[in-house]
Amino acid sequence: MVVCVAVLSDGQIDPRWGRAARVAILDVQDGIVVGWQEFDVGWDELHDVGTEGGHHARVARFLQEHGVQTVVAQHMGPDMLHMLEQMGLTVHLGASGDARQAGIAAGA
Repeated sequence: MVVCVAVLSDGQIDPRWGRAARVAILDVQDGIVVGWQEFDVGWDELHDVGTEGGHHARVARFLQEHGVQTVVAQHMGPDMLHMLEQMGLTVHLGASGDARQAGIAAGA
């Protein structure tokens, strides 16, 4: 299961999904993280550049390019949630704490 989570430099979940500066892509198999890659996405700076739809498209492209199946977030707006669900992704909201552990729980 390929999971994406917004992550802070200390490994905690960034509560700002659509405005995250950095995300991690986890490959979770049988409850074990077999792959972890972090990306500086800059969504914090890019969020207000252009239209809301343009930003959502940027996020969608990133998720598609990395084969993401599940998104873990503390919160996201209803339009972002709708888009991710339309893409066929599973979304787990209300997450906090350690990003790796949240990714494992979502990928199990």
